Amino acid sequence: MLVTRPFLIGEVAMSHSIYVRSIVAKLSLVVLLLFATSFSSCLNDRVAEFALTKKEESDLKEQKQNSEELVEEGFDSEDLEVFYPTHQWQTVRPGQAVPTGLHIQLNLQTGEKLAKLPDDDDDDDKKSDMKDPQKSKRLGHVDIDPSSFTTQELKKALAKMKKTMMEDDVLAHKAHQEDVRRRFRPIEKLKEEFRELNLQLETDFEIMFKLINKFNSSASTLEEKITALYDLEYYVHQVDNAKDLLSIGGLQLLINGLNSTEPLMKEYASFVLGAALSSNPKVQIAAIEGGALQKLLVILATDQSLAVKKKALFALSSMLRHFPYAQQQFLKLGGLQVLRNLFTEKGMETLHIRTVTLLYDLVVEKLLLKDSPDDNQIRERAQQYSQVNLVPAVVEQGWCMIISNLLKMPEHDTREKVLKTMHVLLDSCRDSYKEDHSLNHTVGLLRQEYEELAAEEQKEGEEDGYFKELLGSINSLAQQLK
Repeated sequence: MLVTRPFLIGEVAMSHSIYVRSIVAKLSLVVLLLFATSFSSCLNDRVAEFALTKKEESDLKEQKQNSEELVEEGFDSEDLEVFYPTHQWQTVRPGQAVPTGLHIQLNLQTGEKLAKLPDDDDDDDKKSDMKDPQKSKRLGHVDIDPSSFTTQELKKALAKMKKTMMEDDVLAHKAHQEDVRRRFRPIEKLKEEFRELNLQLETDFEIMFKLINKFNSSASTLEEKITALYDLEYYVHQVDNAKDLLSIGGLQLLINGLNSTEPLMKEYASFVLGAALSSNPKVQIAAIEGGALQKLLVILATDQSLAVKKKALFALSSMLRHFPYAQQQFLKLGGLQVLRNLFTEKGMETLHIRTVTLLYDLVVEKLLLKDSPDDNQIRERAQQYSQVNLVPAVVEQGWCMIISNLLKMPEHDTREKVLKTMHVLLDSCRDSYKEDHSLNHTVGLLRQEYEELAAEEQKEGEEDGYFKELLGSINSLAQQLK
């Protein structure tokens, strides 16, 4: 018994000591919890008196490092310094970006700016707006929690957005290419399909070559040759096609066709020739060297149908316009006299105004050259035109009276063209006009007629009508003839 008792006393003492230490440990735990709670509350309220912990310092270093990385990628560091509001008043440091919708206070004495989130009562309207499905759909989710996104997450989101935009561009480009492939087929595929249908795509050159061969073939009938010429006229309107016609020898075949005994052959050969010559200097030179001018004048000077002479005059006009060398040769070959004889032939009235229009164009293009800018090319052309004495030949051969007599024709369009021609020839034909007593009478009748027509135009609301313009031209001619 004596041996065991001290053991029991020591056991009791040890138990008492353990009990005391347990109570102390519990009290210490309570104190720690209270301290941690108060410290966390202080941090949440952004109390300035508390110093930064090591964890906060490491977070700031990481945030600064991420900010520097974003700056390197093209973002402004100032844009990354954002004011994060709470429901407590906080000082807004200079340079911080303040979100909208906050309560702001400004101390006028110290200049300090304070900001905080609105109270719950102020947010009721905003929350109700966010509950509105239409507004929610339009605005999307708005998160004002400053800890919602880290700079690293923003960096990843921006990288993902760039990648998405690039993928969208690639997809749009592929969709466009696919749409083009769907709507259009390559020429090789079309040729293959045409070959399966026993069809074949041909160029203009190939078509013209076949038409010239058919026209030149002795095995072709007159109808086939005329059809070939009719189709050929469609192509030679284009300048390049007309040059191709020259290169394959088709132009000379057309010139030779002007000597045919068949009226239709002469008519359609002149028709195609006029289309090829129009505004094409290279073809004009080749045509006059090939003898086309002489052959056309022969057609106009001999007994031919109106249709043949009309096409021949068309070809002649295409050759002479803007080609001073051809105009010079035309005068040497007596071309003006050939055209003058058309006014004495019966049934050729349709050609009268065409002839006057040609003369007007030839006179005007020489006059316009004087008003062109002075350069080497213009001087060269002026030298060429100086050798074309068209107006003196017109006066000498009595064209002044021929042209003025056309004012008696009833068509307004014909009168307009005649008046224009008379005006450009007025300086040279003034004496002839004054000696023509019937001209003054004709001008007086036309003035009375167009005064009435111009008055009717004005009643209908046309201040500057067609007839008023013609009346002005007649009054101007009458004034200059006094």
